[in-house]
Amino acid sequence: MAEYKHGSMDVQSHERAFQGFIKTTIWVAGISIGALIFLAVFNS
Repeated sequence: MAEYKHGSMDVQSHERAFQGFIKTTIWVAGISIGALIFLAVFNS
């Protein structure tokens, strides 16, 4: 088994994937809030 050195793993792809996840989550939350506001204003 290969010897493991703490902190030697390349995590750039993990960080990019996480940033993409966060960005997508923010967009979905914003669109959802916008849709709810639209429905509240024009549903009368």
